[in-house]
Amino acid sequence: MADCLFCGIVSGDVPAQRVAETARTLAFRDINPQAPTHVLVIPKDHYRDLAALAGADDGLLDEVAVLAHKIAEDEGISETGYRVVFNTGPQAGQTVFHAHAHVLGGRPLGWPPG
Repeated sequence: MADCLFCGIVSGDVPAQRVAETARTLAFRDINPQAPTHVLVIPKDHYRDLAALAGADDGLLDEVAVLAHKIAEDEGISETGYRVVFNTGPQAGQTVFHAHAHVLGGRPLGWPPG
């Protein structure tokens, strides 16, 4: 989508600090981190939200989850614990309508998130 921020990152038109990439997924650092490690993992193709991504039914959601775990390993937070969050819809805090997982860690993460 031409007006999607994350599609712009995928295409290289919008700069981002990329940390990992596969043929169908991309991971980059959040510009407003909420934890010492805060990386976003997205499908390169545009899906509006988690529901749309789950409906793709081609294993892409699995690939996003696998890359999220790899990021946790690479960032050294897989043993101490990390959180993977999909905000879906405006009331859940989704502000960019391109499905994305937040990988958060590097400090104790209480509940509620924050």
